[in-house]
Amino acid sequence: MNKILIANRGEIALRVMRTAKKMGIQTVAVYSEADAQMPFVAMADESYCIGPALSSQSYLLADKIIAVALQCGADAIHPGYGFLSENAQFSQSCVDAGIIFIGPTANSIQMMGSKIAAKQAAKKFNVPMVPGTDKPILNIEEAEEIAKQTGFPLLIKASAGGGGKGMRVVNEFAELAEQLQMAKSEALNSFNDDSVFIEKYVASPKHIEIQLLGDTHGNYVYLFERECSIQRRHQKLIEEAPSSCLTEDIRKAMGESAVNVARSCDYHGAGTVEFLVDEDLNFYFLEMNTRLQVEHCVSEMITGIDLVEQQINVARGEVLAFSQQDLQINGHAIELRICAEDPLNNFMPDTGSLDIYKRPVGEGIRIDDGYEEGMSIPIYYDPMIGKLIAWGSNRQEAIARLSNAIDHFRINGIETTLPFGKWAIQQEAFVQGKFDTGFIPKYFQPALLEVTTQDELEKVAGIAVGIFIEKTTPPKTLMTPKSNWKLRRLQH
Repeated sequence: MNKILIANRGEIALRVMRTAKKMGIQTVAVYSEADAQMPFVAMADESYCIGPALSSQSYLLADKIIAVALQCGADAIHPGYGFLSENAQFSQSCVDAGIIFIGPTANSIQMMGSKIAAKQAAKKFNVPMVPGTDKPILNIEEAEEIAKQTGFPLLIKASAGGGGKGMRVVNEFAELAEQLQMAKSEALNSFNDDSVFIEKYVASPKHIEIQLLGDTHGNYVYLFERECSIQRRHQKLIEEAPSSCLTEDIRKAMGESAVNVARSCDYHGAGTVEFLVDEDLNFYFLEMNTRLQVEHCVSEMITGIDLVEQQINVARGEVLAFSQQDLQINGHAIELRICAEDPLNNFMPDTGSLDIYKRPVGEGIRIDDGYEEGMSIPIYYDPMIGKLIAWGSNRQEAIARLSNAIDHFRINGIETTLPFGKWAIQQEAFVQGKFDTGFIPKYFQPALLEVTTQDELEKVAGIAVGIFIEKTTPPKTLMTPKSNWKLRRLQH
């Protein structure tokens, strides 16, 4: 494998390129007109514009991407995450064109892409399931019968769903018919598939996922777990590895269950199996993501394994170079997704340019991002700017390093999730590891961030006034808060 085309953009394209270059493999970027000046385009050995800004006219054009790969002589395509990464047809089309797809087979993607098919496959390997159905609900009469068995509250979920779409919580019989119809309608509009199923609703669970690797020779390992319970709109904001709540026995049981899910669909490459974990640490299979995850970085930090390198090695037909016994957890890592969103306005996406963009540095700090100072954040794609990861020898040290890094991350021009991240990791529930997917609705109020920023600004203003009275020249660090996002909020 001498040349890889990365069918993605931004920070993930740069992430794949760094590993490819380390391995002596040439890289090819494809980009939209809106991304012509992006760092990933400049870093690639070759780059090709594939269309206008809209992803439907560029990054989702499978045939055009494959045509570019053939034109430039790429041996393989890495899909990253998002866009075409979990598109079974794209995987198969690459193979049909004689190009290696760095990821699982079309059959694995298709099987795990259907939550119903995934449940049916995993059930054969005795993977724990949330009580409910493993086949589509055909009508309201069937839904009512299932509801009598599972009890309330229950959850209606789209089989092809993701990101909370096609998902409805039902608390009583009177709501069932309406919520079923709404879930089916949303599923049809979002995924062109109105298949839904019913599960017992697990109130305020923890969301814990297992990172795994499998080769084409039948070998599997799990690289332990990631805690991903801090979410807004069913999308993650803070992830860490390992989880602070699992025992060694439960960790092993979850890891082995994840491997069994992979075996159930003859999976190879890097994948993630997600579980819901209740307050008694009972765990239930949720779904499998047949790709690299945004939060893969924290698993790399605690294991020392480059997951992109392993993806490439597996795609080349190599045997995994290590076994489960070779893997161990080293320290603790926490990741904050830096998104162009306003935490004071229900995390709504924000637009603008990175007037100031200064990254923090320090021991145990890693930043995976895709922008540079002065660049605009386009409205066409996911609002994530990058990821800030902190590693420590233990969880307390990782929290302290992440907090310090947030203080020294300077971003002006747009609102970001940095202030929320700073607030969240200081909360007692987070510090003690006693939180679940209800963390944001339970603890977070926008006014809490306003209080924090007002207090800091007043302290800075007081220092500045005192120095002015003494007719001395104030150092710049005294005139500016450690985090410029705090100052900017009060200047609005």
